[in-house]
Amino acid sequence: MHACARCNAEQGRSLHLPPPRWDYVVAQGSVATQEAWSGIRPAESGMKGRSCWQSGTVRSLCNSSCLSKLNKDDSGDEEPTSQSDRSELQGTLKILISKLDDLSTCNDLIAKHGAALQRSLSELEGLKVPVEGGEKIKAVNERATLFRITSNAMINACRDFLDLAETHSRRWQRALQYEREQRTHLEETIEQLAKQHNSLERAWREAPTLASTTPSAPTTNKARSERLPKEEASDDEDTEFFDAMEDSPAFITVTATESTQHRRSQSNLSGASGGQPSDWNQDNHMSPSYNDVSGKELQPRRQRRTHVPDKPNYSLNLWSIMKNCIGKELSKIPMPVNFNEPLSMLQRLTEDLEYHELLDKAARCDSSLEQMCLVAAFSVSSYSTTVHRTAKPFNPLLGETYELDRLEEYGYRSLCEQVSHHPPAAAHHVISQRGWTLWQEITIASKFRGKYLSIMPLGAIHLQFHSSGNHYVWRKVTSTVHNIIVGKLWIDQSGDIEIVNHRTKETCQLKFSPYSYFSRDVPRKVTGVVADSGGHAHYILSGTWDDKIESAKIVQSSRGGSGSEGKQKTVYQTLSPKLLWKKYPLPENAENMYFFSALALTLNEQEDGVGRTDSRLRPDQKLMEEGRWDEANSEKQRLEEKQRAVRRRREAEASDALDEECDYDSGKEYEGYLPLWFHQRRDSVTGETNFVYKGGYWEAKEKQDWSMCPDIF
Repeated sequence: MHACARCNAEQGRSLHLPPPRWDYVVAQGSVATQEAWSGIRPAESGMKGRSCWQSGTVRSLCNSSCLSKLNKDDSGDEEPTSQSDRSELQGTLKILISKLDDLSTCNDLIAKHGAALQRSLSELEGLKVPVEGGEKIKAVNERATLFRITSNAMINACRDFLDLAETHSRRWQRALQYEREQRTHLEETIEQLAKQHNSLERAWREAPTLASTTPSAPTTNKARSERLPKEEASDDEDTEFFDAMEDSPAFITVTATESTQHRRSQSNLSGASGGQPSDWNQDNHMSPSYNDVSGKELQPRRQRRTHVPDKPNYSLNLWSIMKNCIGKELSKIPMPVNFNEPLSMLQRLTEDLEYHELLDKAARCDSSLEQMCLVAAFSVSSYSTTVHRTAKPFNPLLGETYELDRLEEYGYRSLCEQVSHHPPAAAHHVISQRGWTLWQEITIASKFRGKYLSIMPLGAIHLQFHSSGNHYVWRKVTSTVHNIIVGKLWIDQSGDIEIVNHRTKETCQLKFSPYSYFSRDVPRKVTGVVADSGGHAHYILSGTWDDKIESAKIVQSSRGGSGSEGKQKTVYQTLSPKLLWKKYPLPENAENMYFFSALALTLNEQEDGVGRTDSRLRPDQKLMEEGRWDEANSEKQRLEEKQRAVRRRREAEASDALDEECDYDSGKEYEGYLPLWFHQRRDSVTGETNFVYKGGYWEAKEKQDWSMCPDIF
């Protein structure tokens, strides 16, 4: 028991608690424990440590010292961020105080029984009669037993207190370290902001000086340039500034005042916009309804579903997954549907059409530059559904298709087909009665980089307008899934998109800024410049890929001096920005429905007359949507094994064809898998070979003749 007490005391000394809250109390308690134990030795002078553990002393020390310091912390910079945190802290303090009271009570009992034991031992030493000695020895044994029980209770109470204090001290240390890091990050961000503000101010001071040398510069710029040496130019409150783009030819956007806009509209506005007679930002001549095709609005003929079954709260047992992987090839390891959402990759590709009305509106534009702005907004809008969608879509089976027939409601028809499995590739074709056709072939490449997963869509997206013949081509940016191993998953989009009108050679450069904790910009920021064939900028695009995109017409541009980073910045004076696109709000209860948008909720809805390879008919995906995940996992494994068997048979046929020399002599050659509705053609614009729609699907649907479709489910 004496050794246990010393170990307990050593534990009290070695605790690393955040000063000055509890370490003094624990250390004093440990010393008091040692001194209390020394009281059972006859040679020592009584209970020396008793005063340290008196009930009043403990309470006064706890209330006056510890609570006052904690209350001081609560009112300072380290105040808990919520009422629940404060309640939890107060509850913890109450528990610690009660533990201290227990320790004080045990100490009193130890002191009492220890003194009685010491008296009994003294009396035992003075005994001379053997009869009386037996009775005294029995009393000593009883008191020693009672003292041992009380001491054990004291030791257990000390251990509970130390464990509780150590546990909460680690939490408080982490919270304190987090607050210190946050403060450091904030100080660094403010320092960067100050430097960039200084650089931006210098660039703005240099720009009007150069602009005043041009013949068309307004008189207000001349007046400003005269006041610049006096450093009074910052008093102009009507001028709004935007930060320069990084990693590209930097520019600064200045919104013109009302008087400047009026003069521009009367003088050189048309010259600055490339000779276009209409002012798109002020004259919204494209106001007819998005559903308007021929002067009347089409009403939806079918009520689509607005919800799917709530996502079950199934825990993911990694050990059960690992057990199923033992002894199997890596390519044959089934991934459970716990990582998926009940949509296929073909359906996710179709979700790009959620804001198809932007293309309907662009088809009615007379100006190709205005049309380019809407096409750019459409290219950004396709990422708006990914902000909360961290789950993985189902990989389509080879030959799987998905149709979205919205001809009666919105005037378009969409068809996707999985044309390759290794590497996975999907072909997509959309034709609209409202004057546009879109097609693409997307191959997904991914790289796991430890903490995050990079998903790189490969392939070009083509968009052609029927009336003008404008042919736009662009490619998607890189999607990054963060916290793959530990933490909450979140998605970011980063990279550049170049949209080219191959008929007019006009371009749009879009930049998706990657998220950075130290960045002064809003998260998910997108900026862009629309330029004509000569490289002259006409529109500035700005916004975020998860919320909205705005455009502002450029009325004047000028070259500024070199900034703090040595880059020459262009200053664009623009009209007030105009909203091009804004994200639809998510449906009610979306957080329990995989964060599906209104369109995504309808994609897996059962429809009559679809092809028998359609994703809606995929059994594992449907079972997952219904919440029957165990059955979905079994069905998913069955479908994958069936696909592997078909692939092995196809590879065997190819090997046999190569071995038969007579096939070569007769001119026969084995052909591998050929998609049903798409074929490979060389694109005359990009020069790339990709899969394009060859026709026949909608005719087969009209006849309900699906005899040519393979049995993949």
